[in-house]
This record gives sequence, structure tokens and C-alpha cells, in this order.
Amino acid sequence: MNSFTTIDGTNIFYKDWGPRDAQPILFHHGWPLSADDWDNQMLFFLGQGYRVIAHDRRGHGRSDQTDTGNEMDTYATDVAALVRQLDLKNAVHIGHSTGGGEVARYVARSEPGRVAKAALLGAVPPIMLKTANNPDGLPMDVFDGFRSALAANRAQFYLDVPSGPFYGFNRPDAVISQGLIQNWWRQGMAGGAKAHYDCIAAFSETDFTEDLQAIEVPTLVLHGEDDQVVPIANSAHKAIRLLKNGEMKTYKGLSHGFFATHPDPINADLLAFIKS
Repeated sequence: MNSFTTIDGTNIFYKDWGPRDAQPILFHHGWPLSADDWDNQMLFFLGQGYRVIAHDRRGHGRSDQTDTGNEMDTYATDVAALVRQLDLKNAVHIGHSTGGGEVARYVARSEPGRVAKAALLGAVPPIMLKTANNPDGLPMDVFDGFRSALAANRAQFYLDVPSGPFYGFNRPDAVISQGLIQNWWRQGMAGGAKAHYDCIAAFSETDFTEDLQAIEVPTLVLHGEDDQVVPIANSAHKAIRLLKNGEMKTYKGLSHGFFATHPDPINADLLAFIKS
């Protein structure tokens, strides 16, 4: 099992498949999941000849269940350590939801030559929370509700989220995949409750405005127009205006977990962007 140890002694699990001399693609998962959420994309891009890598963020999946460092600066520092560990150059970084925030924070601060392109899928930047500078964001009581539900009965909460808004399975015309629901639950329950609890503040309260403005590389923003978790008007529509070299594509009727429910068009769009 591949893992490395960060400067603060945290063991981080990662997958690394494909030719070591091929262009690397590094995938960043959402809350409270793991590298396994990218299995479809990793197999697809492996088949296209790329080197594909995905890690379990600290406190998630098979990485250590940390009680500290569960915030964006440390997440980005962990990514930088992984990149140096594998000596990745000219890499494409693809992040979903919380992982999109991690990508923005890392890429904005990355060493020259390390990053070729970035893609933000259903991503949380610029900031989810309603603030004086972000008056149409989500109110704090939404995220307090997440924390209360997690603390009260994490196992049930981790069934309710994928059964409902995450994949849009609460919509009347939804084609429900019990496998996706159970796989979401499996990934979530493998991580640590304290890390997941802390990460709610990380994904909701972190302001990525300056990160987005600092990114120089081509950046693709993909978002489901029926995203009930990270509403598109407060995220993708704002993020694209902050990026110097960004392009955006949205998907009518698709949910927050759109790359899992509809992998074929998303993979094709990502491949076209990487090759462009």
C-alpha cells in the first residue's frame, strides 16, 4: 500500500497507476470521501495513457485519522509534499467539491513547473458561507446542521446525503443507484469523525478568492446546474470571473455528484481540456 509521512507525522495513503514517464493527473476528492471516488476517472485516463494519482486527504479514507491540521492550508501543504515525494511535473490537478478548494489553494501556491492545468468540478470556491462580502452565500445554520447531524448519528447522515441531494436522487425523475449510495457511505465511514467535523468549516468558511485570482494555468470549471450542495450561482458563476485563464461548462439538470452519475460526458470534456 502506497503512503508517505508528512512533516507532522501524518501517514497519507495514495494510489499511483500508469507509466511513470506519462503526464500525471492528480485527483482530489470531496468531503467526506476518499480516492476511491475517482475510480471511474482513474481507469478512464489510465486507458488514455496518463499516469493517474489520487490520495486520501488526512482524516479521510485510509490516511491517518488526524485531530489536527484539518484545514485548507494543511491540506494544500500535504498535496505539495505528495507532489515532491513523486516528483510530479507538468501535472493536471482535478478536484471535486472540497477537493476543488484544495486544488485552488495548492495550485495558487505551487512551485514553477509542477502544474500544467487545473479543473474544478462542483467546487466550493470562492466561498460557500454567507458573509458581508458574500451576501448570497449559504447561512451558517446550514453548516451547523451538518455538524449536528454528523455528531448525532454519522452513519445515518452518511446515508441521507447520498440518498438525497448529493446525487440528486431526491428529484422525482432521478434514476437511483443504490451502489453509489452504499459506496458513498463506505468511503465516508472509513474516515475519522473529528477530521470530517473540522472539514465542514474548511470547505464552507475558507475564502478562495485570492487563490483563484493567483492561478495562472488554464483552469476548467465544470458544474451541475441542479447542484443542491454547492449552488452554482454562488460558486462556478463567481469563480469563472476571478480566474485569469478559465473556461466553464455547465450541465443542465445534473447534481453535485455529476461526474459519478454521468461519467462519460464528463470524462470526455476533461480529456478534451487536457489535450487542448
